Amino acid sequence: MHNKVAIVTGGASGIGKEICLYLAKKGAKVVVADINYEMAKEVESIIIQEGGEAKATKVDVSNSAEIEEMIQEIYQQYSKIDLLINNAGIGINGEFQDMNLDGWKRIFDINFWGVLFGTHYVYPIMMKQGFGQIVNVSSLAGLLPAGLMTSYVASKHSVVGFTLSLRSEAKQYGIKVNALCPGFIETPIHNASPNVSDFLNSDKNKRPKNKYPTAKECVNLMMKGIEKDKAIIISPYKHKVYWWLYRLFPSLIPIFWKKIIDYLKK
Repeated sequence: MHNKVAIVTGGASGIGKEICLYLAKKGAKVVVADINYEMAKEVESIIIQEGGEAKATKVDVSNSAEIEEMIQEIYQQYSKIDLLINNAGIGINGEFQDMNLDGWKRIFDINFWGVLFGTHYVYPIMMKQGFGQIVNVSSLAGLLPAGLMTSYVASKHSVVGFTLSLRSEAKQYGIKVNALCPGFIETPIHNASPNVSDFLNSDKNKRPKNKYPTAKECVNLMMKGIEKDKAIIISPYKHKVYWWLYRLFPSLIPIFWKKIIDYLKK
């Protein structure tokens, strides 16, 4: 990654932040892109203090004009873009019956359209260069179903389908395309995701903290998968078992989630 130019959306916290720090340590020039500019500046400062090169920029990934402006600005500054990681995302928890259409639109605007916008504007640049890599961050929820998060699952399945389809086209132009599908990881998205169903807000159903591995603990495996150009990258590695189980016995996961929902609603 030495001297490569990398853009990471949602780079101010969670998985995005750890990817930025990893890339900087490997010698990349990192663009920390996030809607929260103050937090992006904090990541920029950490990287610079440790001897790396970083640039914080504010961007709303649901706004195509902002994405286009950012990508063009970075290209003009560095004359190339080696890596784009479309990582920004949000979640909404609760039953489908409690979701409104505004919530559905919001989650697709960020989780899917944000990925599409970034890819749309960087793709011609990478075609012109004859090289580049686009990593679209989905989720384990993009590979198997999950109750109480239908909008999130639908958006992340869309990302996987889009990414793997584009991968087959992009190779002829020297462009690598990968779907990063993190499993259960402790990130700020959990606390930031609203619960639209009241029963999820009860004391009994409060999510325990520090239940899963941190993004910092998982980033090395993620980046190794990216460096090896794997089509689908799952981290933590042991969470692959859920994907394998679903592929072998597709009816089991919905049954499993039905039991979870029954328990939470008692």
